[in-house]
Amino acid sequence: MKVGFDMQGLRDIEDALAALPKATSKAVVRRSLKKELQPVADMANALWPGADDSAFAVSARVKRTQPQPSESAFGVSMFVGNTQAAPHAHLLEWGTAPRYHESGKYVGAVAPQPMLTPAWDTRKDQILSGLAAALRAEIAATVSRRAKKGL
Repeated sequence: MKVGFDMQGLRDIEDALAALPKATSKAVVRRSLKKELQPVADMANALWPGADDSAFAVSARVKRTQPQPSESAFGVSMFVGNTQAAPHAHLLEWGTAPRYHESGKYVGAVAPQPMLTPAWDTRKDQILSGLAAALRAEIAATVSRRAKKGL
């Protein structure tokens, strides 16, 4: 699922990011996004039916087998998705149709047990409002660190 946010009214944040080196500003945005998306991963992990509570995580990368995001020169993408601890999470999230072996033997179907979708639906409205505050705090911390280093 690709979700975009319209962040109008945040010109001061854009200007502050533009004043930083490009790599630094991308790192600031990544850290802020990770902070805001972590509660979604935590809630999805809490809903995970397995014993392992690290089924979902926030990452800047998707698996090679998944569709790759198109990156613009200034774009930053973060994802909440399953980890190697739960490679079958998508099968539980959306369920499966009846499955059969080549021999015709019926091997069952999986009913949907959503975890990530309810976690996203619960937090999505809070993410945008929290992101502005997280960006401001991260920019201030980064500018302070750079000032101490004399950059």
